[in-house]
Amino acid sequence: MLKMLLAAAVVMAAPVVAQPKKMLSFEDGADSIAMFRKVQCSTQDGVQAVYHWSGRVWSRVPGEPDRLLWRVEGMNIRHCVTTPAIDKRGPGMRLISRELMFYLDPKTGEVVDKWTNPWTGKVNEMFHVANDPVNQRPMYAVNAEGRPFSLNARAENGRVFLASEIPLFYKNPLAGDYQDYVGNHYHAMEIFDFNMDEKELRDPRTTTSNAAIAWVRVSDWLPFMEMGSRAGGLIFNATGQKVDGIKGLPAVVQKMIAERYPAYASPPPLDDARPNATTWTEYKKLLDSRRANGAGAPPAKGE
Repeated sequence: MLKMLLAAAVVMAAPVVAQPKKMLSFEDGADSIAMFRKVQCSTQDGVQAVYHWSGRVWSRVPGEPDRLLWRVEGMNIRHCVTTPAIDKRGPGMRLISRELMFYLDPKTGEVVDKWTNPWTGKVNEMFHVANDPVNQRPMYAVNAEGRPFSLNARAENGRVFLASEIPLFYKNPLAGDYQDYVGNHYHAMEIFDFNMDEKELRDPRTTTSNAAIAWVRVSDWLPFMEMGSRAGGLIFNATGQKVDGIKGLPAVVQKMIAERYPAYASPPPLDDARPNATTWTEYKKLLDSRRANGAGAPPAKGE
């Protein structure tokens, strides 16, 4: 009897070991939304995240060697917000952001404000990327067809890989009303490849993921290049990751934000309902404004 009492006392005195929480599942729509939020921003509404990327831009013209035109340094500042559930589609979320990307001299690394076009001989005023906003439509745990939201993720050796190809073909804001007949649609492809630590991503206790990103864009000439109908286009290739806020960005980007783009030190408000901006829509606004005022070429600032 004494032995039994002693054994019982030992059991009662033993510390309670907390059972590990169930890891988030790629097969569950709500879990996948939570993991998507970790990659993009945070599972907590209004918590800011900053992505940085660095890369190069090449020309591709039939019959001639590719040319390295510029280096690029870019950033996107963002946060997420929970959206009300619709019917049985479960919890939803929306990403709110704005972004910058600057064209740099490939040799000196300095921001380029004027550029001599090697094909036309013209000196073009640069139009740096300053898109505000760049928001996503609401996403839900269950899609409109009743299927669970999927990350399209692949887990391998403790890492998770997310690949996304976005083919773009739509009416070019800078072209006319008869694009279906004579062409000039905007035609490009954006490729985003994320990778991150699997444990951090799937742990229900974490709120964000220190994701890395690779970005490729194959597109038409940029409008400020004034290339018209010349054959060819551009290839962008960059890599990056989440950084520790604005202070985690390269000095050249911090300087440009402070001097030219102070609004980009924070994301748009969570209830932002404006239409998205692109280089083409913003360049059209600038051209229309300057033409209305009888002005000439756009300024290098790109605003």
